[in-house]
Formats: sequence, structure tokens, C-alpha cells
Amino acid sequence: MSRSEPTPHPLSIWVVNPFDDIPGEGLPPLRFWSLCRVLAGRGHDVTWWTADWSHRRKMLRQPPPRVVAEEEGFGVWMVPVRPYRTNVSWARRRSHRDFGRGFERMAMEAVASGRLERPDIILASLPPFEGPEAAARLAARLDAVLVVDLMDLWPETFRRLLPGPEWLRRLVTPLFLGGMERRRRQLLQQADGVSAATRRFAESALADVPGDRPTHVCHLGAYLQEYPDPPRPLPFDDHLPGAENLPATAGATGIDGDARPLSCVYSGTLERGQDLDTVLAAARVLSASGTAVEIHVAGSGRLEGKLKADARMVPGPCRVIVHGLLPRGAYARLLAECDVGLVAVKPESLVAVPYKACDYAAAGLAMVNSLPGELAEMIDESRAGLSYTAGDPLSLAAVLGGLAGDRRRLLSLRQGARRLAAQHFDREVTYPRFSQWLESLAG
Repeated sequence: MSRSEPTPHPLSIWVVNPFDDIPGEGLPPLRFWSLCRVLAGRGHDVTWWTADWSHRRKMLRQPPPRVVAEEEGFGVWMVPVRPYRTNVSWARRRSHRDFGRGFERMAMEAVASGRLERPDIILASLPPFEGPEAAARLAARLDAVLVVDLMDLWPETFRRLLPGPEWLRRLVTPLFLGGMERRRRQLLQQADGVSAATRRFAESALADVPGDRPTHVCHLGAYLQEYPDPPRPLPFDDHLPGAENLPATAGATGIDGDARPLSCVYSGTLERGQDLDTVLAAARVLSASGTAVEIHVAGSGRLEGKLKADARMVPGPCRVIVHGLLPRGAYARLLAECDVGLVAVKPESLVAVPYKACDYAAAGLAMVNSLPGELAEMIDESRAGLSYTAGDPLSLAAVLGGLAGDRRRLLSLRQGARRLAAQHFDREVTYPRFSQWLESLAG
């Protein structure tokens, strides 16, 4: 079935996620907005259940303008919840409890009154627990197919927050996180299908769940058309007279060997799970060696003020520019003007394939990556970037210094990044596949 063909049997589909930006809150669409848009375009009656508190902005939401809702073709229902200011807090836990209870109550009232049709499929994201647990009860009562969408590894991601040395964490993990593990196992046992944002999330979460169930992996992805194609290396022939005398930068900037600085970008949240101290320390190492590199930081978080202060202290030819949270157009332009995308994330955060990696690949940026596993394997397979050791400034500085001095290799990696995006991250391809898989679960 092609992307343009309508489905033979329109379905009523509920999508349950309180976190992602909704229509009217900024572009581009993230995972659930993209999915709702594709499902609606395929002829389904789609309802997105979200919270009235914005997780990203930490402020009360307003319903999407009517014109936006009409253009998108799906409905957005907002559940009243208590606000929270920090992501790890009792207030957030209470807010998620509000979401689960409110969603279940509002859904039953809407079906009973005829305002909404009984759903054929309910897809609910995990985290949080409360949304998919309410969805499981509703699916049983309304005879709907239940799909749990794994967006993160809960509760494993909380393990790094436990105090003490590693041996102590191993001892206390069952005490503090065992209940959450049991909740996830019970929830996945009830699911008719499991989708995931990465292969790692699916394999880890289902490892101790008995029985088989349909599973689908759809990465967070990006829209490739937001970005121009990266420049191509010049077709040098090593046998031509004088070719051996061409500078290493010739492939990037022409045979005159333009000495412009290597331009790098880090995007995303500015929190402790990111390897930002290493980025700043590597900048100081590069400056000490006389290497001209620009490092742009685009994002917001609790570390933004500290990063701005530290960036002003970097001397010499390496510059760190902290932009804060950019509008989407400015963000896309920044990526299009850079050479390298920094996936500077601590492996203990258990992030597997973050949004930033999808954006970098779509923009054709050579990726310099600290995450082992799934993302590193894809980067190696597509020859899309290089790895460095998280927490090691000398490792990161060596990789960036090498790319600054070898622009032909840089351009080859940029081409590989674009191949990676086309193969794994193109939402124009991956989300229609996701939709077709959901349709298959409803027969």
C-alpha cells in the first residue's frame, strides 16, 4: 500500500501522550504530531489525548486555534493536570497521576455521550506509566486494540539518580525501582502490540515479558526537506600532476584551501545528562593547540547560564557561542551552516537515538558521537561520523582537530550522514510505515 492510497477501512484511533508539542506550539511536528497527521491523512478518525500543562515550556497550554485543528485533520483533547517545574519531582508524579485519572474519566464520558466514537486502537506512550495504564483499562472496557509506544527506558533511566557507588546502586535498585519494573512488565503483557522509538528500547523492555507480540520500531526522525543537501567532495584524481600537493581542505573549500574554522553544533536540553562539560573542556584544549573551531550551542535548560559564563572564558581561536532556544527557522539555518553535529550525551543517561541525531543527519552534518550501541552502529554502517569517549576532553578534541584538518574526509562523512537520514530517519517514509503497522493490528 503506497503512502497516497487511502486505507479500505477507516478506524477510530486514540493517541495518548502528554509530553510532545501540540499543533500551534511550534514546528516541526515531533513524534506524535507527525503520527496523528499521517493517520488522519490516511482517512482515520484520530484523537490525541494530552495534558493541559506543557512539559517542555512548563506553562499552561491553550487549545489549538480552530484553523490549525481543521488543517491538521485530527482532534486534540487536553486533560487538566497540576503543574510541575522540574522533571524529577513529586509534583511531576502527581501531575502524571492527574493525567491518567482525568484521561480515563473524560474518555468514558465522551464515549457514553456520543461526543467520541469507541476507539478501534489506543496507542499510549510510556513514559509516563499513568497514561498507558489508563489506556489498558479503557481498551479492555471498550474492546480496543492496545499499543504501548516505548519512548524511553523507565525505570532504568532513574538508576543514575540513585546515590552512592556502583555496588551500592546494584543493591538498592530492586528496592527503589522494582515496583516500576513490575508495572511495566504487567502493562506490556496486556499490550496487543508494542512500538518503540529505538530497537534498544524494545529489546530491553520486552526481555522479561513472556510471550510474543507484534513489535515495530520507528525512530523519532526528521523532515529532510527542511535542509539543503550537504556539499559534495570534489572528485580528485590522485594520479593527476600536482594532486599530491593539494591541501587537505581542498575537498571542502576548493583548491585554494580556505582556512575557515570548523563549525560544530550541539542542540538539545542543557541538563546534567548531556556531556557539556567535556565540550567546554575540549574547546579549551583546541584553543591551546591553535585549532580554529566554532562550537554553537542551541537549546535551553538549567545549565544555560553556566554555559554562557564558561563560554566567555574560552581563549584563543576556538569559540563557543551559546544561542539559547532558537525558533525553528533559525535552528534549521544554523544546522545548515555547520559542518559537525555533536551528539554529546552521557551513556548512563540511557538515551539511544535522540532527536538531535536525527536532525544532524537530516542536515548532512558529520556526527561526533559519544553514545555506544544502536546509534554508533548506524553511524558506522553509513560512514556518517566518528566516536569519542564521553567525559574525555582530549578524545573529543582529537576528533574535532582531525576533521578541522581533513575537509575531504569531513565532506565524505557529511554525505554518509545524509544517507543515514534517508535510510532510517525520513519521516515521510517511516511514519507511513508506522501507520500501516498500526492498521494491521486492527485487521
